[in-house]
Amino acid sequence: MKPSETMRAAVFKGEGKLVLEERPVPIIRSPNDVLIEVKGVGVCGTDLHILEVPPRHPATKDVIMGHEFCGQVLESGSGVRNCKPGDHVAVDQNAGCGHCDECRRGHPNACVRLFSAPVPGFPKTPGIFCDGALARFAIVSDHMVYRVSADIPWHHLAITETVACAFNALQKANPEAGQTAVVLGAGPVGLLLTSMLKSSGTRVITSEVSALRAGVASQLGADLVVNPMEKDLLQTVTRETNGHGADLVIEAVGPLLRDCLDLARFGGRVVLFGHDELAHPQVPQAVIMRKELQIFGVFLSKYTFVPAIRLLERRMLPLDRVVSHVLPLDQILEAHDRLRTGDGIKIVIDPSN
Repeated sequence: MKPSETMRAAVFKGEGKLVLEERPVPIIRSPNDVLIEVKGVGVCGTDLHILEVPPRHPATKDVIMGHEFCGQVLESGSGVRNCKPGDHVAVDQNAGCGHCDECRRGHPNACVRLFSAPVPGFPKTPGIFCDGALARFAIVSDHMVYRVSADIPWHHLAITETVACAFNALQKANPEAGQTAVVLGAGPVGLLLTSMLKSSGTRVITSEVSALRAGVASQLGADLVVNPMEKDLLQTVTRETNGHGADLVIEAVGPLLRDCLDLARFGGRVVLFGHDELAHPQVPQAVIMRKELQIFGVFLSKYTFVPAIRLLERRMLPLDRVVSHVLPLDQILEAHDRLRTGDGIKIVIDPSN
C-alpha cells in the first residue's frame, strides 16, 4: 500500500461530533508496528460517553474512533515476533508496558506509561487518544496483539476486550454456587456476566429497563428479570432472598452505587463495573460499615485476554445473542442511535464492508 492511498474513517471532532472523512492509509513506521486490516469494531458505551456534551469520558479531538477491534495482519515491522501477515488477531487497546512499577506490581490496567505519565513513543489507547479502528486499516504496537484461531467469527472476535473486562469483573465477584447475584444493567457486559454467573451455579436477578435487553437476559438464564421503572427492585430482591438481600451485586451501568449498597446483604460483595466520569454519588458510609460490605472496583481487563480468547475459541459464550447487529462503517451513526434508544445490544462495525 502506498502512503498516498486513503481510506474512509470515522473521526471525532469534539463537542459530540463524529464525521466520516478520508484519511491516509497508515504505514509501518516502527520496528514494533503491526498493520491490521480491520474486520470488526465493537461499538462501546465509552464511545457514546465520549460523544456526549459534556463528555462522560475524555478523548482526543481529531482521532479515528474505535477501540474494541480485531483483524488480519497485513504487514509487520522488523522487530515483531508474535504475529505475521495473514494471522487473525485480537487487540488489547490498553495493554500495559510490562516495565513500570504498576505493571511489575501486577496491575497492568494501571500502567504508568499508559495512564498516569504517558511516555513519548509509547502508544496511547487507540480509538480514544490516538487513531483507532473505525477505518479499513489500523496500526498498533505488537505488544497489544494476540494471535487467535481463524475459526472465531470476526463479529465475535471484535468484542474480545468486552469479554476480557467482564471476566475481570467475574473474578472480583468470586461467585459461589447457591448464592444470589443481582446484575444492574443488561448491556453487553451485564449480559455476559449474567451468563457467566449462571454457569457458576449462581441464582441471578437482572435489572434492565429495555425490553429487548431484558428479553435476552431471560434467554441467557437470568432467574428473574426486573424492570426497575415498573417494579420496586429493592422490594423484589428482598422478597426473593427471604429478607436478606443479595450475596453479590454487580453494577454495570455507572451511577448506581447507592442502589448496590441497599441491595446487598450483610457481608455482601459489590462490584462496580459501569464507568461514568460524571457520577458522584453520595456514599452512606454507615451502611457499608453496618453491613460489613466488600466493595470492588473493576477497571478494564487484567490478565484476562488469554482466558477470554479461550472462551471464544471454545464457543462457550452466547455471543450471537449479545451481538445484535453487524453494520458497515457508513452506518456508524445509526449504530449509536440504536444503542441510545435501546434498539441494540452490542453492535459490531465491519469497516471492510
